[in-house]
Amino acid sequence: MNEKTDSTGNNGEAELVDVIVIGMGVAGESVAAPLAESGLRVVGIEAGLVGGECPYWGCIPSKMMIRGANLLAEARRVDGMAGTATVEPDWAPIAARIREQATDNWNDQVAVDRFEGKGGVFVRGRARFVGPRTIVVDERTFIAERGVVVATGTKPAIPPIPGIDTVDVWTNHEMIEAKELPGSIVVLGAGAIGSELSQVMARFGTKVTIVEALDQLLPLEEPEAGGLLREAFEQDGITVHTGVMAQEVRAVDGGVEVVLADGTVLAAERLMVATGRRTELAALGLDTLGLDPALRFIPTDERMRVTNGVWAVGDITGKGLFTHVGIYQAGIAAADIMEGKGPVADYATIPRVTFTDPEVGSVGLTEAAARESGIDVATSLAEVPGTARGWLHASGNDGLIKLVVDRERRVLVGATSAGPHGGEVLGLLTLAVHESTSIDRLRSMIYAYPTFHKGIEDALNRLEL
Repeated sequence: MNEKTDSTGNNGEAELVDVIVIGMGVAGESVAAPLAESGLRVVGIEAGLVGGECPYWGCIPSKMMIRGANLLAEARRVDGMAGTATVEPDWAPIAARIREQATDNWNDQVAVDRFEGKGGVFVRGRARFVGPRTIVVDERTFIAERGVVVATGTKPAIPPIPGIDTVDVWTNHEMIEAKELPGSIVVLGAGAIGSELSQVMARFGTKVTIVEALDQLLPLEEPEAGGLLREAFEQDGITVHTGVMAQEVRAVDGGVEVVLADGTVLAAERLMVATGRRTELAALGLDTLGLDPALRFIPTDERMRVTNGVWAVGDITGKGLFTHVGIYQAGIAAADIMEGKGPVADYATIPRVTFTDPEVGSVGLTEAAARESGIDVATSLAEVPGTARGWLHASGNDGLIKLVVDRERRVLVGATSAGPHGGEVLGLLTLAVHESTSIDRLRSMIYAYPTFHKGIEDALNRLEL
């Protein structure tokens, strides 16, 4: 690398590179790797593990857990359908598999080697801006000729509930790393993370109580999906409290007590919090870019630019907080850095899937959001048990397909697919929303029989426009 005088004035030597990527989670690595492969001098900086949340504490290990939990549920459905089955849950194989895929107890050397093998330079540490394109990491200073990409992600947020600092709180990290599950647990938050992990623990024998301050499980989804999931949770033995907040946490012998706003006292061995995610922007030195360091997320334009020479991608932008969104944004930023042109971001049709059982997939606007935006809305709903495949599937066939239609334009603006393989059935609906495919065109398709996918046709035929 070339050297310049350190702009921080400490008489050190600044290292001149093409691009600096701060945060090497999925989004950051997805920018840094192709830039390095193209021949640019790229420095990737990460204080934690390369790969970030998804492979170590998020998408990958949680789906391993869910796979095991769903196998247990399916085995329990054998009786009356295909014979008899005795099910004995065992968490040990799940914990072992997670540790194996996390490369020897959360070691990221394989990921570091992967990046360096593409020509990148990896630096372990915490970075901060000291100028528009100048970054300090410990005693090293880097100056980027082309630009800096911020991809520092998010962390679990602990709500400021009185007494919560007196107990050993679990987040998704502690639950994912657990070699043994507790006998009982209170889970605060019924979004995707709280809901998925609650059902996993319940199916492995933990007594689970889930608390959601808003009026339904999966508050960002359609109320029909939240109601469907509530029924499934109760069948799994999960106690559900919605529309009520936790107002106090107390450490007691043998565990924890959570006092709800309605006076209910919940007792359990452990408390897990899944009430949202937070960023850590204050330490990044964003004020040197003219940004307010108190920002929760970093604003970007449609090419992921923050300011001249600075881009941001991934959860730090606040656009959905999904791995697939971070990868999508990374492609846009990388193209802009290399070519100064390319695709622009469009978040109108972000697909999202909660991998509970039933699986809940959705895209675009909910009915409520569509009405709030002033759209003349028509809706239709087909219940999976009423479809041919749902009837054949029988046990474990709970689900629904809901369509949200712009009546004037006669196109889908949102859809929900909940049930067996709900996230996979969502594929056609995502394409239809993305392409603004007309309802008439969708109705003219031939849908394979008997599939869960054909339930879309059932819902289409029930639309009244």
